[in-house]
Amino acid sequence: MLTIKVLGSGCANCKRLEQIARKVIADMNVEAEVVKATDYNDITAYNILSTPGLVINEKVVSYGRIPTPAEVTTWVADALQTA
Repeated sequence: MLTIKVLGSGCANCKRLEQIARKVIADMNVEAEVVKATDYNDITAYNILSTPGLVINEKVVSYGRIPTPAEVTTWVADALQTA
């Protein structure tokens, strides 16, 4: 099972990224846990410069922008291959 973390304060962009991640895993029929990290200390632990951030299986794949669903699909597929 994958662990997908959305890093951010809960702003509109963070919520949009969470929606994209949830849709991708539903469309791919992947078993994954989506976690929202809103605590400042949790976010800074990943050493990102801006939010929203996306972490899949403890690997930062994106930050500072909203990736496309196609990008998220690719990252999830890659994570499944290495899991």
